[in-house]
Formats: sequence, C-alpha cells, structure tokens
Amino acid sequence: MTAPRPADPPSEDLSRLAVLHGVATSYSPSPDRSVAASATAVTLTLAALGVDAITPGAVRAALAAREGELGERLLPPTVVGWSGSPPAALAALPGGTRLRIDTEQGESRASADGLPPGVHRLTATTPDGRTATAHLIVAPPRLPAPAGRSYGLLVQLYSLLSRRSWGMGDLGDLAELAGWAGRSLGAGFVQVNPLHAAVPGTPTDPSPYRPSSRRFPDPVHLRIEDVPEAAYVEDPERLRALLERSGRLREAVLRQGALIDRDAVWELKREALELLGEVPLGPGRRAAYCDFLAGQGQALEDHATWCALAEVHGSDWHRWPTGLRDPRSAETAQARNGLMDRVDFWSRLAWLTDTQLTAAQRAGREAGMPVGIVHDLAVGVHPGGADAWAQQEYFAAGMSVGAPPDAFNARGQDWGLPPWRPDRLAESGYAPFRDLLRALFRYAGALRIDHVMGLFRLWWVPQGHPPTEGTYVRYDAEAMLAVLVLEASRAGALVIGEDLGTVEPGVREALRERGVLGTSVLWFERDWDGDGRPLPPDGWRADCLATATTHDLPSTAARLTGEHVELRDSLGLLTRPLEEERAEAAADAGEWLSLLSRLGLLHGTGGGGDASSEEAEIQAVHRFLLRTPARMVGVWLPDGVGDRRPQNLPGTWDQYPNWRLPIADAQGRPVTLEDLAASPRLRALMEVLRGDGHEVGDGGS
Repeated sequence: MTAPRPADPPSEDLSRLAVLHGVATSYSPSPDRSVAASATAVTLTLAALGVDAITPGAVRAALAAREGELGERLLPPTVVGWSGSPPAALAALPGGTRLRIDTEQGESRASADGLPPGVHRLTATTPDGRTATAHLIVAPPRLPAPAGRSYGLLVQLYSLLSRRSWGMGDLGDLAELAGWAGRSLGAGFVQVNPLHAAVPGTPTDPSPYRPSSRRFPDPVHLRIEDVPEAAYVEDPERLRALLERSGRLREAVLRQGALIDRDAVWELKREALELLGEVPLGPGRRAAYCDFLAGQGQALEDHATWCALAEVHGSDWHRWPTGLRDPRSAETAQARNGLMDRVDFWSRLAWLTDTQLTAAQRAGREAGMPVGIVHDLAVGVHPGGADAWAQQEYFAAGMSVGAPPDAFNARGQDWGLPPWRPDRLAESGYAPFRDLLRALFRYAGALRIDHVMGLFRLWWVPQGHPPTEGTYVRYDAEAMLAVLVLEASRAGALVIGEDLGTVEPGVREALRERGVLGTSVLWFERDWDGDGRPLPPDGWRADCLATATTHDLPSTAARLTGEHVELRDSLGLLTRPLEEERAEAAADAGEWLSLLSRLGLLHGTGGGGDASSEEAEIQAVHRFLLRTPARMVGVWLPDGVGDRRPQNLPGTWDQYPNWRLPIADAQGRPVTLEDLAASPRLRALMEVLRGDGHEVGDGGS
C-alpha cells in the first residue's frame, strides 16, 4: 500500500516542522523570485531525516515532539567555540550551571576560557540537577592568509602522460611536474582533480567527482616502478611483460589518437600489484605499514573489506546478500575473516598510494613551492560505493544531491550522490567530516572544496523524482567551518572553496571571515550589479584563486576563437540558433580583449588570428589576472600549449569523451610531460607570471 500524496503546497504545520529540522519550504532561483517547495519534497525529505510527516496527525505529533525537545534541550549535540571567544551556546545555560570539559589533550577543566583548539567533551549540570553532554569544537578564528602571492598550474592528473606513464598520468608524473614547476617555473602550487577511490567494475565511471570513497585514494594512480617491492618480484619477466603492454597503451593514446582507458590501465596495474603483493615487506617497510594500519583504524578496515566483498559480490552493496549490507554484522565479520588476504591486499594498496601522494607533496615543497599540491574534495560519493556502505548511518537514504532549476537549467540537476544527514553529523561531533579532512590533509598543501556552498545547504532530491521535486536542507555551517578551519590549521594548509554559480547571500562573507579563499574565473567576473561589463582588475576580490578557466569550461584558446560554440553545436547542445550563439560568444570575447587592450596588456599581437596573436591574447589574459589582487593565480596547464578541448563538457555523457582526453597542442596532438617541459609556448606564458608578478600584482599584498 502506498502512502497518500500530501497536498501541495505544505501546510502551515508542515512548514513549521520543516523549518525546525532545517528543511526549506521555498527557494529563490533569482533574487526577485521565490518558488515554493512541494509538500511531497518536504515530506520525503523529513522522512529521510527520520521524521514521519505523511499525515496531518503525524505532522502534529512530530511538531509537538520537536518543539518539546528543543524547549527542554540544554545544549545542542555539538557546540562551537572560536579561540579567544566563549561558545555562544553557553550563554543560554541557566545561571549557576557547572561545566566540566574533558579536553582532547586529556585535561579536565571547569571553564571554557582559554581552551586549546580541538574536539572536546562538554558536560553541563544545572542547579536543579539536569545534565547535558555535547561535543565542543574549538577552532582558531580563521586560517592565516597565504604568505604572499603565488601562481601555479591546474591539471587533471590522468591527462598528464609522460613517457613512463601506463596509459594515464600517475603520481610519479605528479611528483615530476611539481619538482619541475617549482624549480624551473617558480610555481607555488599544482592543483589536481580529485584522486579519490573510484567504484570498481567495467566500465568504470571516468568522472573523478563520483567516487566510491573520498577518504581513501585510488591505487590506479600508483607509479608501479616506484614501489620498492617492484625490484624483488619473483617473476620479473611477467612484470616486464606488463611494462611492455603498458607501453602499448601509452603509445595508443600519445601516437594513435586513442582515448585514455582507465579500465585497461587498472587491469595492468592490478596484475602488477598482485605480483608486488607477493613480495614480503622488509622490517622497516613492515613497521611503516603497521603504523598506517593503526593510524587509519576502522575506516581502513571498512574500506578494504568493501573492496574485497566487491570482488565477490559486485560493486553495489545494495545488491549484496542481506547480512553483508551491514558493515557491523556477524555475517560481514565472518566474510572479512574469510577474505583476510584480500582485505590485506586492498589495505596495502591504500598505504602505497598514500606514500606516493606524500612523496609528490614533498617533491613540490623541496622544489621551493610554498603550497605544493592542491587536492580536490568532491562534493559526495557514489551511493553503491565504500563510503556509503561503511558510513550508511550518516547518509540520507533515498535522497540524492543536486541543484534546483535556474536560468541555465530549467530541469534542475541530480548528481546521484547521497547527502550526509546534518542531524547525525552533529550527534557525532562531525566525526566523518573530521576524519575525511584529516586524511586528505596528510598529503595536501591546500584543499579545494568542490561546491563549497554545500557546507551551508544542499539540494536534496528524493529518488524517483525529478530534480524540480527537491528542496534545500541546511547544515550547521558554523560547525562545518569550525571543523574545516581546525583540521586545515593543524595541517598548516590552505583551503579554497569552489563558489561559482548561484551562491546564497552571506556565504562568501562567512567563508572569507574564516580565511577560506574563493574561486574567481575571468569570464564570469562582470559588474552584474551595474552595466554587466567585464570587471576591471581592481574590482576583483583578493581572497581567491583567480583563473582563466576550469576543467568544466572551454580552454582559453577555444573561448577566444569561439570554437567552444562550434563544439556544442556539433553535439546538438545549443538551445538557440548557431548564429545567435556565435554572436554572443564573439561579443563576450571582444569585450574582454578590448579591456585587455585598454589596459596595455596585449603585447606583440600579430593580428589576423595567427598563432602568435592567440598566444599574445592568452598571455594578456594572465597579465590581467596578475593585475587583480587575487592571492593565488592559476594557469590551466592545457592553456600553455593551446589545447582546444575541454576535459569535461557538462550536459554530455557518451556524446563527448569526458575525463578521457590527454593534454594536446593546438592541432590536437597529445603532449607529454617531457614535451611540456620543453615547450617554448608554455615557458613564455609562465614567464609572464614570473616576470610581471612584482610589477602588476601589487594588489595581492
């Protein structure tokens, strides 16, 4: 029997209940317009939070229960304090309330004054004997600003093939790039795509933004030859044969026009890693591995167990035998014991990958980079993957993250990623978020957070419903930011928020207050509150990473020539006549080129659309970025060689080879890491940043 469909729009009681649980009853696709969420969306979202609101009687009962709970509650599950300021929640306690704070450092205190940063345990006892406990997160008030301006490279690691790659870029290539860029180009950082563990199986989803686990990296990125045990395999001829096959994969991409085939790469690397796994670890290596196992604890055991079970039962845990769907069941424990060799295999791969990630960061820092590697945190995980299985109590069942309808997408978006439950996060003291950040900061000089607005709210879409039938759910942004600032400060790392697109009022201000940098992309920086023209450099914000493009946008060369319009037309993606799109793109590029010319940034333009003219225009774009006060300036690495193709074309699936293209030159010929290092065009572009920074970047102080 199906439940009756609630009436639309939400009733007054349902709206009050929703607000008390952080569920929005409306949203604003534009500043001058408000759209009511449907009662269906609100009711199903509340159900995912464990609240029965299917009938008017259930709504009234849930409302009374929630109001009673909040009225009687002494403390929220998690209390936030910033160093130097008492937690605001303590001011609401009755007079005479006694406090006991058991700190992370093992001390016991009776006052919140002068607490060290950390996650502490707070107990409050009122004069009438009522007692409440809570997690107390104390964080520095803000992250320190970057020490001076830096510039660096942005690259999708899989696209960066060297003459040693096994068909796609790897962590050896990343270490080489960081070492070269730091020493030879004066770069301060290299930003890469998410390197999270993918969901196994053929074909693998090539998108790095829908991983199986965000907590653990993907061993497909390993450089096999850099694993010490590779020198001691019992069957070196077999390893040599794998190297030869990997060479054919590499040459197919670099010389024969083949796409990057992640599945084929992983098939070879997995076979090689099975060989390496048969080599006993030396005493020092064994001790290091044991330390890693102890440090990662239950999380690593869960991840490796999921990987081992997926080998037997497939990569969607919802389809496993019932007893194995619970990571804490007796059946799962029994299965783990029976698969202990595979659990150890996957645990060792996590350790090896962590080791090479740490080595890449060390290579950048030793090359003089003040930041090093900037890693990318995806907004969520695959619903059938390892994290969703191991942490299912923290995920909202039956829900998916997406985006509401707006001026650019009238149908909204469903990203297929289950959202975290804000109530369960708060009850745990944000343990899953803390553990995730701590794991990533092990090897990151900075962390880019995709869709950083998700720290404040996310658009939840009930499964089986279109994205238009969703609604926003609010998170405790102060607590999320406190955890982020705490873990980043402990690691001495920067944080960059991807805050492009629709951003609700107050979000950018809150991020800036806590020292989280934003993201500014040239083509979007216009005077939207005024005449809509390109924003002059002194109108840009300082607390950001400024770039000309991203992995989801056309390359700078394609943008300047209008080739991105032709690409979208060839794929049937235009929503307006081709000539209209061409004219708008030309006008957009023309306005920017006009501004660059007025500012005297176009040097040596040859005119006529020749290569020298194009290079001069791309250099001028980056001179402009240096004129802004942005604290970080990023160069999309494919722009350095005139690549025309975007790495990802939103709105496409199999029509375009998203996430599978190597870096190529203006003629579409793949370019190796060694070619990049010898490229006069790339060096000339980087000399613009290296030579002009002190002259025109004075706004970055």
